[in-house]
Parts: sequence; structure tokens; C-alpha cells
Amino acid sequence: MQHTMGLYESPFNSIKSGKKTVEVRLNDEKRRKISIGDPIKFTKVPENSETLTVEVLELRKFPTFKEMYETIPASDFDTVGDSIDLMVQQTYEIYSPEQEKNGVL
Repeated sequence: MQHTMGLYESPFNSIKSGKKTVEVRLNDEKRRKISIGDPIKFTKVPENSETLTVEVLELRKFPTFKEMYETIPASDFDTVGDSIDLMVQQTYEIYSPEQEKNGVL
């Protein structure tokens, strides 16, 4: 089953270049339908000018974004040099702490 999701320009370009190999999402109803091997079609937002399709190779679930960032190397997110606190703060600009209640992946 193919999934569609939006991505801002910076993470979109990082995935396209191969520098970013892990995408961060809420473990919400939509993402619980994702399985290993599924394709995800990312659209660069807000301009919707470009798409990129990737295959899900692994799903890892965590209770919080902070625990995810403490476990997975920053290089997998293309955020080498950023502190975990900064990564969490930037993620909270997209998702609220309340949205973490079902965990993240």
C-alpha cells in the first residue's frame, strides 16, 4: 500500500540526497497503517512542486521524540552537530508535545 506525506524543503532535500535515512512521524492512526516494504510518496511542501518515493525498510517505535533522538544517531536524521534538545524543540514546531501521547516512529 502506497502512503502519501508532505515534507518541508530541507528534510525533503536531505532524503533526496541520501543524507537523511530516517523520517520522524507520530505513531498516529495514519502511520499505524504503514508496513515494512510499503512505498511512501513524499511531496515537497508548501509548493507541492516535487515528489520523491521511498521504501519503508524498518519501523521503530518510541514513547517520545526525545527518546528517539537519544537512540538513533543524528547522522541518520542529517542533523549532526544539533543537540537533542534542539532537535526536540524543532520537532515541537511541527507536532505538539500532546500529540506524542501515542508515541512516535
